[in-house]
Amino acid sequence: MSDVRDSGPSAGPRGGRLPRSERRAQLLESALEVFVAQGFHAAAMDDIAERAGVSKPVLYQHFPGKLDLYLALLDASCAAIVDNCRQALASTHDNKQRVAATMDVFYEYVAGDNGAFRLVFESDLNNEPAVRERVDNVTTDCAAMIATVIHDDTGLPDAEARLLAVSLVGMAQVSARFWLAEATGVKSRIKQGDAAALVAGLAWRGIRGYPLTDEH
Repeated sequence: MSDVRDSGPSAGPRGGRLPRSERRAQLLESALEVFVAQGFHAAAMDDIAERAGVSKPVLYQHFPGKLDLYLALLDASCAAIVDNCRQALASTHDNKQRVAATMDVFYEYVAGDNGAFRLVFESDLNNEPAVRERVDNVTTDCAAMIATVIHDDTGLPDAEARLLAVSLVGMAQVSARFWLAEATGVKSRIKQGDAAALVAGLAWRGIRGYPLTDEH
């Protein structure tokens, strides 16, 4: 952890005087590092303040409690996944490429250096309703967008399109997390792009079996 303390104008880059928005962003960055490393329950506001190089009162000026801070991080992480999924679906009208682009979203997110995916997919706070709701919304929001594409392309009823869409989202996030865990412990690591393409190929072979046309 950093031992830089909040000491007014003479403090280091983390503890110096910053505009409120920049201070909030810096506190969130420090909190993410602590939560990813320690989990919610083991992390303490003291740890986060120390990592940020500020006093604990400064931290509490921005976030009333540890859960508020965690939820702010979770909101940003969940929004990033959903927004990236939306962009992937809008990036092409070729459904095979849409499957590949959507798979890439989850692999890119899981492979991120900051480990933010652990807050969403591996949280030790999933019994907290506010956390569970946000995590569930990632699946439902991404699946809703994918289901629209499936329905429009296949003519399947909405309920069936949603089930297929949820299955694709589950395949993406579970396989991506498995790939990351395996990547550090196997002799022959599958490259990220190759892993995403492999699973995208599996998904496409399944979903293309429902086209309105004969285009495969």
